Amino acid sequence: MGEVKVLIEGHIAVMTVSRPEKLNAFDVDMLKALAAACDGVEANATVRVAILTGEGKAFSAGGDIKAWGGMQANEFGHAWVRFGHRIFERLATLRMPLIAALNGHALGGGLELAGAADIRIAESQIKIGLPETGLGMIPGWSGTQRLVKRFGAQIVRRMVLGGEMFSADEAKANGIVDAVVDTGTSLAAAKDYASRIALRGPAALEISKLLIASANGEDNGAAVEALGSILAAKTGDLKEGVSAFAEKRPAQFKGEW
Repeated sequence: MGEVKVLIEGHIAVMTVSRPEKLNAFDVDMLKALAAACDGVEANATVRVAILTGEGKAFSAGGDIKAWGGMQANEFGHAWVRFGHRIFERLATLRMPLIAALNGHALGGGLELAGAADIRIAESQIKIGLPETGLGMIPGWSGTQRLVKRFGAQIVRRMVLGGEMFSADEAKANGIVDAVVDTGTSLAAAKDYASRIALRGPAALEISKLLIASANGEDNGAAVEALGSILAAKTGDLKEGVSAFAEKRPAQFKGEW
């Protein structure tokens, strides 16, 4: 049975997808474990940056075919595709920057998993691709959506329609990964990069991540509402409104910021 291990090291959280006997392929329980890991990391006020990696020789082989292969169409669409989509969206919208340390192949849902990160550091031996159409399936965990926004439509076409697989160096040349490092060093490299991020202002990082997602068309207005709510929460008017409610009296707003 797989799990997602979480290790907190100062301001850095390392989340490790751990189902090595299945190349870290996801089933429903693994998706639930990833959601729980995200909740735990985000609730920890000391964490300023997160790293996602895989245990063993793969980053992730994506969705476990045995987990979804026997599902009826309606169950597949809701209990698998939509559920997994929500979990990956949870990962992509963590309040802190997320680095994917690609220690092994990232295929199908594994690449969609890596695509949820803000920065991707790949080891030189890995392969990257979206092979789903070879099974008569489409990439369902935002492969045709978030990955298009982040990597560009043409490179996604080549992986999805043409079944092209890319080496780490080819992935870097095409903007899929940000750095290529030696075999066995992706986690160390990710920690080095995370240490650089952790020195920066946490509030500025969170706000910047929201704004970049908004500019890239990824958040459906969530960034604007989150930032607006944070601003409103700091105003004198909100304090007056809450006090008036508690004291059962009309609020006397003064337009105080």
